[in-house]
Amino acid sequence: MALKDEAHEVIFEETAGARKVILNRSKKLNTLNYEMLRKMYEKLKAYENDPIVKLVILKANGKVFCAGGDLTSAYTFVALGHWSFGASYYRKEFCLNYLLATYKKPSLAILDGHVMGGGVGISIHSTFRIVTENTVFAMPEVLIGLFPDVGASYFLSRLPGFFGEYVGLTGARLNGVEMLAFGLGTHFIPSKSIISMENSLEKMIASSDSPSVATMSMIINEFAQEVNVKPDSAYSRLDMVNQCFCGESCEEILSSLERLALQTQEKWVHEAITSMKSANPIGLKIFLKTIREGRSKNIKQCLETEYVGISHLLGKTISNNFYEGARAMLIDKDKKPQWVPSKLEDVSDEMVAKCLSRSFSDDDDWLPLQLPSRSSRTEVLASKL
Repeated sequence: MALKDEAHEVIFEETAGARKVILNRSKKLNTLNYEMLRKMYEKLKAYENDPIVKLVILKANGKVFCAGGDLTSAYTFVALGHWSFGASYYRKEFCLNYLLATYKKPSLAILDGHVMGGGVGISIHSTFRIVTENTVFAMPEVLIGLFPDVGASYFLSRLPGFFGEYVGLTGARLNGVEMLAFGLGTHFIPSKSIISMENSLEKMIASSDSPSVATMSMIINEFAQEVNVKPDSAYSRLDMVNQCFCGESCEEILSSLERLALQTQEKWVHEAITSMKSANPIGLKIFLKTIREGRSKNIKQCLETEYVGISHLLGKTISNNFYEGARAMLIDKDKKPQWVPSKLEDVSDEMVAKCLSRSFSDDDDWLPLQLPSRSSRTEVLASKL
């Protein structure tokens, strides 16, 4: 029986034919530190190659699935040494993201609570992504000095129209019903029914030599409910979202939002303007470029590009905004980051291009993201995203 105390920040449980990976750092909102990433990668790799394992379940203890990567730890990593120490954290995280994106076994993520940033990265490619009335999804990196990563330029660019730009440029939060509507979730199940669903799945897997994904889906569907998006949701305003976020630049997008705000008092419009104006300008522009290019890239290429961008932010190639965001939002918590550059118009195309170029010197101690060789995507279970 696995121990539940938080000395074990990730719990690994075994049942007949299934394996559970349980985040157990609830006092820190289940944020992912380096050691958690390392252990998860090792175990998930072993599960993938174990013929006994038929299903992997990702879940969490506490009221939050995962609030993202442990940026405070990454910040401390760099404070104790060279900025490349921080890059090692992201290499480990992105290798785990890639493993899960190309995983050969069926996987199920139970998102019964907040799922943000790095939490999205480890769950978004699961075969089954269970959402509940407690689920809250967000990619808020632009608000803390970064830009949406962990493959966001891949999975957000696959959302309808330009909704991915809206989510990534504003840090907008989506509930479980909205996640289901956009395909970010696959099933809506009331929180009170989650344990029963798990038990039924485990019972079926234990009694079957080779349970199929279709059979697993049938079990899950027995507990799933049909739900409707609320009328005031941005999902119901997709035409207006597309009208604003199709712009070729962040400046054009913001101007479109401001013009729309003169015509409507809809909450999502005004919140989008406030968020973009308070966000890291260089992070906004890096993300817009990566998501636009991400539409024609695969997950491996997207992760490689994002890693280069993160490395430049860690290395202060253009600005100190990663550290200023961590200071203001996570360390001092004054919530008043002083971005430099402070305005979108002060961030040139050349700055963005430099942040996405592999222009590191030998003195930087920079190591490229070397993603392991994996089977063709056609040979593994396709994500429902």
